[in-house]
Amino acid sequence: MLTDSDLQQIMPRLPQAKRQLYLPFINRVMEIYEIDTPLRASAFLAQIAHESGELKFMEEIWGPTAQQKKYEPPSDVARRLGNTQRGDGFRYRGRGPIQVTGRANYKKYGDLLGVDLVGNPDLAATPQYAFSTAGLFWKLNGLNELADVQDFVAITKRINGGLNGLAERQRYYEIAKNVLGAEEPDDFAFSTPLAPPDESAAVDDSSVLHRGQEFIETDSPASTTFTDPQDETNPIVKKKSSRGLGGLLRNWFR
Repeated sequence: MLTDSDLQQIMPRLPQAKRQLYLPFINRVMEIYEIDTPLRASAFLAQIAHESGELKFMEEIWGPTAQQKKYEPPSDVARRLGNTQRGDGFRYRGRGPIQVTGRANYKKYGDLLGVDLVGNPDLAATPQYAFSTAGLFWKLNGLNELADVQDFVAITKRINGGLNGLAERQRYYEIAKNVLGAEEPDDFAFSTPLAPPDESAAVDDSSVLHRGQEFIETDSPASTTFTDPQDETNPIVKKKSSRGLGGLLRNWFR
């Protein structure tokens, strides 16, 4: 189980109050979605540390930038995101430590968690659902299996669509592995050396949105704003429970 000391060493800029608030959610989500070895936890924590600026940004930094304007229909990006109505780009902007973006993804993850994220998109930035969607994304995209063999580059591509911020992600990864003891050879029969980045490898752009704090901040640093939610007790709107991993998480939060 991740401790407050572990989290502080991995994300030193995260204030103590936020560590204490987020830690139970992080631990429970990692338990449910089987992010349950030091290698898996190290990769997960490294990626969410980079994506969210050490959990500072629970909502996508908004300009709107040129890229963000493409979230609005009738663009191809909007079509891929399932954004069909005027204002959907901002309404369903990236939320959570692994940014869930677009009406279609809010519907998908909301249905899995039994919560109306389409009707209540701000819920996706609260700890209860922000970490839930991150854990679901991780599990559904096979990232535990990639973490087992330390294919950190492939994990980055599945999250980011490319290799944006890879050096910083890898720094967090090495710190997390050291803190969590993932370097012990006897613990992991399937461990392999970290693969060097393959810059020529093809990436399927049709399924991944290029975004993340480093991508947006460099686009328009002077005009962007960010949201660091202070109200962590937003009311929860639940739908009828369903089975599966999402159901396990919902039952814990009741």
